[in-house]
Amino acid sequence: MSPVTDTSPEIAAMIRDRIMKLSGAQRFIMGARMFESARVIVLASFSGNISELERKRMLYERFYGERLTSAVETAEAPKSEAAV
Repeated sequence: MSPVTDTSPEIAAMIRDRIMKLSGAQRFIMGARMFESARVIVLASFSGNISELERKRMLYERFYGERLTSAVETAEAPKSEAAV
């Protein structure tokens, strides 16, 4: 099944050509900036009164669509939050 898009093949090819003319470093920076923008938008959607650990867990779940295993959550938690 092909992805749904409203971009014509000609425009998609033009955009791809432009991006591929950039250096690898420029493309990497572009991707990192897009990721950071998405991260800021997702974090802004969370309640302001959650712990840093909960914020990280929710961010992971939103980006990757799956829960972290409890072993990973416990290993990453500061001692004060690991017992919770």
